[in-house]
Amino acid sequence: MAKQKVVVTRKFAESAHKLLSQEPDIETIQWESDRPCDRAWLLENAKNASGIILTLSDKCDEELVSAAGPSLKVIASVSVGTDHVSRDALKKRSIRLGYTPNCLTDAVADLSIMLTLMAQRRAGEAMQAVLKGDWPNMPWTPFLMTGPQITGSTVGFLGFGRIAQATLKRFISFGIKRALYLTSTPGKPSKADYYGMVKESPIPIESAQGWEQLASESDVIIVGCNLTPDTKHLVGTEFLFKMKKTGVLVNIARGPVVDTAALVKALEEEEIFGAGLDVIENEPNIEKDHPILRQPRCVVLPHVGSATIETRVQMAEESVKNLIAGLKGDVMVNEVEL
Repeated sequence: MAKQKVVVTRKFAESAHKLLSQEPDIETIQWESDRPCDRAWLLENAKNASGIILTLSDKCDEELVSAAGPSLKVIASVSVGTDHVSRDALKKRSIRLGYTPNCLTDAVADLSIMLTLMAQRRAGEAMQAVLKGDWPNMPWTPFLMTGPQITGSTVGFLGFGRIAQATLKRFISFGIKRALYLTSTPGKPSKADYYGMVKESPIPIESAQGWEQLASESDVIIVGCNLTPDTKHLVGTEFLFKMKKTGVLVNIARGPVVDTAALVKALEEEEIFGAGLDVIENEPNIEKDHPILRQPRCVVLPHVGSATIETRVQMAEESVKNLIAGLKGDVMVNEVEL
């Protein structure tokens, strides 16, 4: 019986490759680098493949699935987002799609807290002052480098899935007084209470009636919703200018949910206090002269929300398990419903 061909577009954790090598009916074609694979290489080697393991930087479109041909059964993406995958191209061919949404929860929740603290406490601005040698010229004054603090604040969540709820769980230990959340059905309870917090929380957790309430009543806003046509630029001029002047915006979801030009304007005009971004529109093409990088109270990270060793290993292993399950017709660990 012929082996099923599988294309892997990265060198991942060794444990993940070991899982794949233990399958006797699979022949693996491996891109031998942890850097992005060459598109021409991928298209050539996808021919007659039964499965492909890829990442956010590997575009899975009509061209790729057509190159693979009718043998292609499953795409396993090492990611929580699937914006790089054409669902239509897979759906019409009954190709299954695996992804890794739950692996990232704790890592991204930790990063959400870090970005909030950095934005509120002006960490980026303070670090730059030291790096530029300006510290000796900064005599102590009562409000030198001061900013708002988390304790006693209201934290708003745009989107209230696992990552948002895990982030809220961490915020509670900082002594916040209240949480608001907004989902696709404003004013209604969240469909899932992953941590039992909504019912048993020591602080009020309320569903906002709309984005206006979320923007105007929150001291910190965590953007954690999916990117859809309805959410693209949802956080734009109206949203930002309705926020408190001491408010902080944190985006750990997808860059285009926030209108970058509007955010730059809000920061320049001090309509909000600061921002912390792990994602941004047009990433990774953010050059050093980008307007957002001239905003001293905006911290920008290069999309490293999942960057813990444990998370990256788990993501790779789960992707292999999704792939194997897809090839065998079994239930995946996590599958996108197409």
